[in-house]
Amino acid sequence: MILDLGDDAGEYGRQALRAFEAAGGDLLVQRAEAKPAERESLVGPVLTELGAWELDVRGEADELEAAAALCRSAGYWALPYPVAERLARPADLDVDGLVVVAATRPSGALAGLEFRWVAVTLAGVRSRVTGLGPDGPAFVTELELSALDDAGVGDLAVALTLPCWTLLGMLDRAIDLTVAHVTLRKQFGQPLASFQGVQFQLTDAEVERSGVDILAKYALWSIATGRPEAVDDSLAFRLAAIEAAEVVFRVCHQLHGAVGFCDETTLSWLSRYSQPLRRLPLGLSATRAQLTRSAGRRGLTGLYA
Repeated sequence: MILDLGDDAGEYGRQALRAFEAAGGDLLVQRAEAKPAERESLVGPVLTELGAWELDVRGEADELEAAAALCRSAGYWALPYPVAERLARPADLDVDGLVVVAATRPSGALAGLEFRWVAVTLAGVRSRVTGLGPDGPAFVTELELSALDDAGVGDLAVALTLPCWTLLGMLDRAIDLTVAHVTLRKQFGQPLASFQGVQFQLTDAEVERSGVDILAKYALWSIATGRPEAVDDSLAFRLAAIEAAEVVFRVCHQLHGAVGFCDETTLSWLSRYSQPLRRLPLGLSATRAQLTRSAGRRGLTGLYA
C-alpha cells in the first residue's frame, strides 16, 4: 500500500487549482451566493474543460485518484459546486449525480442546480430527487424523494469519500491563510508567528490536517482494491475529517481574531461553506454512532489495527 497519489493525479489536481483560480478563485463562491441559479454557468464550463466528467471513479485506480485530487482542489477554493457528488454518480443509472442523505429530513447542497439527482441513505436505499425545497444557507435545501431501490450499498464508499476530499482541501486552505496572516500581522513589534503559543496552536491544527491526509489516501486505496471494509474505512475517514475540521477552523478563527468572521476575509467564506460537508448527511456524533454500528464488534482493520 502506497499512501501517495500518483504523479498524474497530483498534476491534475495542480492544473485544477490553477484553472479555478483563473476562473475567479475566491470570487466564485461570492457570486454564486448572490445568484445560486448561476452556479452551473460559473463553474460548469471549467470542470468540463478539465475533463472532470470523463473520469470513471469506479474504473481504474488512477482515475479515482484524479477525482480525489480534483475534489481537494475544489475545496481549496470553496468552489460553489457539488463536484464530488457529480463524480460519484452511479454507473447503473442515467443520472447526473449522487448525494448521500439522512433517513429523516434528507437534504443536500443542491440549490440552484437543475440536474437529475439520486439520493442514497447509509442503509443503501436509493431514491430519485423529484424536487428541491426552499434555498437555505450554503446552498442547502431539503430534498423531495421518490423511492427507487435498495441497491445503493455499493455506491456508499465513493459517495462518502469524495466529499471528504473536498473538506480536506478546505483544511489545506484554512491553514495556508492562517500561516500567511500570523506571518504578516505584528504584535508588540514582532510577527504573531514568532510567539510560541501561536506556533503550538498551528502545530495542533497541522497534526490534525496531516492525519486526515493519510486517512484520505487510505480510504481511496480501500475502495480501489475492493476491500469489503471500504464503507467502514470511508466512515472512519469522514469521522476523522469532521473532527479535524473542528480543530482546524477553531484554531484558524482564533488566530485571525474577530476579522476571521467578517465577509472581507476568505476564511469566513471557507468556514461557512465547510458546514454542509461537516453536517450532511450526518454530523460528528451521528457519524460516530453510524461507524460504531457498522463496524460492530469486529472493529476497523488495516491501517487502524
